[in-house]
Amino acid sequence: MIIIYLYKVSQMADYFVLLVEPKIEGNVGAVARSMMNFGLKELGLVNPCEIGDVAEKRAMKAIDILKEARKFDSLEEALEDVDFVVGTSGVETHGERRFIRIALDPEEASNKLSEVNGKVALLFGREDFGLLNEELTRCDMLLRIPSSEEYPILNISHAANIVFYELFKHKTLKEKPRKASGFEKEKLHEHFERLLDAINYPEHKRERTKMMFRRWVGRATPSKWEFHAMMGVISSAADRLLKSKND
Repeated sequence: MIIIYLYKVSQMADYFVLLVEPKIEGNVGAVARSMMNFGLKELGLVNPCEIGDVAEKRAMKAIDILKEARKFDSLEEALEDVDFVVGTSGVETHGERRFIRIALDPEEASNKLSEVNGKVALLFGREDFGLLNEELTRCDMLLRIPSSEEYPILNISHAANIVFYELFKHKTLKEKPRKASGFEKEKLHEHFERLLDAINYPEHKRERTKMMFRRWVGRATPSKWEFHAMMGVISSAADRLLKSKND
């Protein structure tokens, strides 16, 4: 699995690439090389395989990126300071009811990500079976690279090349409105959950509705002004309804 953090470059984010549980050291080296091709410098590894000569040979001139890679014990630790999470999937689903795997293509996703400030994590699935459903539910946005139905799953390093290129292409120094941070958006989700409590929303629909709301906010990439306006409405509605229930 690969995760890429995008931090601010001038008015945009810097990039931090994190590979989660990589199984093939050659892929780690190839991703490091691709990072250098597109100006990415920081690499992190979560519970990686043995990283040795094969990875170093594949990294070529990106050997420093490989040697300076940070290591994490868990995905949650890696995502601690992330403001926005994008997952990748080789499996595409159609229809809004199966929203968990509805994805944007790399160009669409890159357009959205060019508006995001702070840390953005981009997750690529494991080399053998991709992202688990519980990992997908943590994502604010999904990305899928269009490919042949006969063999739709790309090698991690090849997929990384495509995504890195699209992100690189959309870099810009143009001033953009400040976006809501990850902390602020999590507060918004907390207030949305309070609102569901206040209206006695059916328990069996709650997780799906919360996930749909998270994905909607993720696609919208709200500015700070939009975030505070939305937070005010949802918080006030929840407060008023809860107060009326207690009176």
